[in-house]
Amino acid sequence: MSAIVLLVLGLAAMAAGYFVYSKFIAEKIYRLDPDFKTPAHEFEDGVDFVPTNRFILWGHHFTSVAGAAPIVGPAIAVIWGWAPAFLWVVFGTIFFAGIHDFGAIWASVRNKAKSVGALTGDVVGKRARSIFMIVIFLVLLMVNAVFAVVIAGLMMNFSSAVVPVWGAILVALVIGQLIYRRMLSLPMVSIIGVICLYALIGIGPSVPIQMPAEVAGFSGNAVWILILFGYAAIASLLPVWVLLQPRDYINGLQLFIGLIILYGAIVLMNPTLVAPAFNDNVPAGTPSLLPLLFVTIACGAISGFHGLVSSGTTSKQLNKETDARFVGYFGAVGEGMLALAAILAATAGFATFGDWEAMYSAFGQGGVNAFVEGGAYIIHNGIGLPEATAATLLTVMAALFAGTTMDTGLRLQRYIFQEWGEIYHQPWMKKPAIATLLAVGSCLLLAFGAGGADGSGGLIIWPLFGTTNQLLAGLTLLVITVMLVRLRRPMWYTLAPLCFLLVMTIAALLIQLRSFYEQGNMFLLVLDLVVLVAAIMVAMECASALKRSRAEMAAEQK
Repeated sequence: MSAIVLLVLGLAAMAAGYFVYSKFIAEKIYRLDPDFKTPAHEFEDGVDFVPTNRFILWGHHFTSVAGAAPIVGPAIAVIWGWAPAFLWVVFGTIFFAGIHDFGAIWASVRNKAKSVGALTGDVVGKRARSIFMIVIFLVLLMVNAVFAVVIAGLMMNFSSAVVPVWGAILVALVIGQLIYRRMLSLPMVSIIGVICLYALIGIGPSVPIQMPAEVAGFSGNAVWILILFGYAAIASLLPVWVLLQPRDYINGLQLFIGLIILYGAIVLMNPTLVAPAFNDNVPAGTPSLLPLLFVTIACGAISGFHGLVSSGTTSKQLNKETDARFVGYFGAVGEGMLALAAILAATAGFATFGDWEAMYSAFGQGGVNAFVEGGAYIIHNGIGLPEATAATLLTVMAALFAGTTMDTGLRLQRYIFQEWGEIYHQPWMKKPAIATLLAVGSCLLLAFGAGGADGSGGLIIWPLFGTTNQLLAGLTLLVITVMLVRLRRPMWYTLAPLCFLLVMTIAALLIQLRSFYEQGNMFLLVLDLVVLVAAIMVAMECASALKRSRAEMAAEQK
């Protein structure tokens, strides 16, 4: 089958989702009000609360939620065949992710930009808030610790990507000054930023930077991890307009240019999908398609981490409530497009079926390597770009996205510690610098305490990321659903995805529980039990909160 067919079908379906379905949700369900005073204006402080142009905010939101996950998840899940991954990404983007991300922004904006964790206490109850806060902390811990490992690994393996990855930070700092201090027009600044970014990508292969194998007793990989957390700590304390916004915006632009290059190469090359639609000969040890597909592909279909970004940083920068549709739903569409590109690169970017089978010799193989190698093969054969340059382009894309997610993730983790300080009346925890130190310290404790000198400790608990992340998405949908019930608006558009996620998440947790038991992995077994209990409690809270809200409505009508 031609990859062009899959490309056209996927893009057409997502476009219909944005122009038709999201418009219906905005007008009939969330009922956005252009005159509503958003928290960005109500609490404007020039640091976290900053009214922002919707295109810049879309860039921040999209690149923060995307990261490496919409590349890694789909590029692993194609081991079951391209059809299940394609269908879940397309329909997940339209009916799950878009509604979830869009709704989280709306819910937070309507409640003084509270994070979805704090909002749970007001909407559902204190018990649900406690569960939510634990799940949020675990997800952020995993994301920050693991993405540091991913970025460090990319820079160790692709030395040509070091200059563009770090150079992009300098470009972002300049862009922020040009937009907010010099007041230059956005199109002009965008052109300058993109030219600089791609110039760095062109320079990268000529100036490779390789970290020594050992520095002061630490491995090269560990040194990169320490540098990354030091940078992320500083970035999390800076006003959002100085670095976070411009970096995310420029990264969003470079992603779309990268997607255009990859999609254009597919059209010109017209590669064949060498992977089967449904793989009946999966390697030994590969778990069942159901329900693991729905937790293997999270970002790119639906991800609880998106709710944290939507209610953590995005809602504090929304200029008009009506911008929530473009920023939230179209942000999900952008991520769906990236996941679609990962599927095509990982299934059509190989010369033969044998080459594809060699890459996918075991479950968990593929991922970023399949995306970079497969994508570089397509770009080289489609438009003639040297494979080394194409590989650098895709590596930088993955690394920059992982970096922006880590920036936002650490800022969100700082918010969590500050909210705990508010909830439990600990004023010292509410100070940004102290909260940031606690956030970085917890991540480093996991990275080096569990992983040893190489700092890869986050990978130990990563097998539970998919289920924990989807549980978080279910909690976010619960908050939105209860709000809709109380406002006497149709709830099925959020309740149906919520029920589906809970069923798949609990089933996946049970399967993983058995696997950890058979492996004798007691640490993950206990952690899986904790998350499983949380999932069951979430299901019970769903039923209780909805029943209570409907009873209140019935009492008011009498």
